[in-house]
Amino acid sequence: PEGWGFDSTLVLTEIALKTERIKIMSGILSVWGRTAGTIAMSAATLADISGGRYVLGLGASTKALVEGFHGIPFEKPTRRFRETVRAVRGILNGERAPVPEAVDSRPLKLGQPPRPDVPIYLAGLGPQSVRAAAQLAEGWFPYLVARDRFRSWVPDILKIRSRAGRAGDPFTVVAGPNVAVGTDEAAARQVVASNLAWYVSAMGEAYANSLTHQGFADEVAAIRAANPKLTPATGVVPAEAWPLLDQLAAYGPAAKVRETSESWDEAVDINAIGIPPGLPWDQIEAVIRAAAPR
Repeated sequence: PEGWGFDSTLVLTEIALKTERIKIMSGILSVWGRTAGTIAMSAATLADISGGRYVLGLGASTKALVEGFHGIPFEKPTRRFRETVRAVRGILNGERAPVPEAVDSRPLKLGQPPRPDVPIYLAGLGPQSVRAAAQLAEGWFPYLVARDRFRSWVPDILKIRSRAGRAGDPFTVVAGPNVAVGTDEAAARQVVASNLAWYVSAMGEAYANSLTHQGFADEVAAIRAANPKLTPATGVVPAEAWPLLDQLAAYGPAAKVRETSESWDEAVDINAIGIPPGLPWDQIEAVIRAAAPR
């Protein structure tokens, strides 16, 4: 993922150079932080460096990040999302970059071989963003969608793809729980709870609205009420909101984490384990070992 810390394209380059088989993915690049041309250029470069193992993940990001870090007004995000995705796909296919009519310049093509083989997965939570993913992408990579909600969402996505003439094209749903492992279940719960509280209470309205629309309005209200002022490490999820936390996270001893993580396997195509930021390496390794496929 990329927020306001590490540049994910550089981290992915390092991973690509040190691995041979695993796929690597931007999860996600914001359509606000780079031009369509820069995104396409980075994607083609990473596809080349990795030997075709790269998946381009794009998203509309959030108002808090777009305005608070990039200094760009967060206006018409769905339009920006769609226009950027179409432009990036066109450039990767070998087409000329779309240049506004007001710009008096000759549109250019990518200065390296086209990479139409690069899959594009889109993050999206609102109805319009999810529709864009179904119509334009090869995969959907949402964050903080309750496990049981996928059973009702995926059929709608497949209908949208059918109407868009893409019924026969592969489509991959990537999502999974945030995970913390520890023999002290309360301490492990606090790790994932702090992460959820931060996204619901401090990252604008996108995640809170999404979870409310998923049917967790009371839990969202309880989390926000419990966190009037917080940092990424101090957020809390009160007990009345634990039903929501249990739909989004796996925590506790390794055996419980494995059982909870495996409950996602039937809901999604790729079970993406979320590792809360700031964990020391021994805890990260414990998460990977506990939640990895048997």
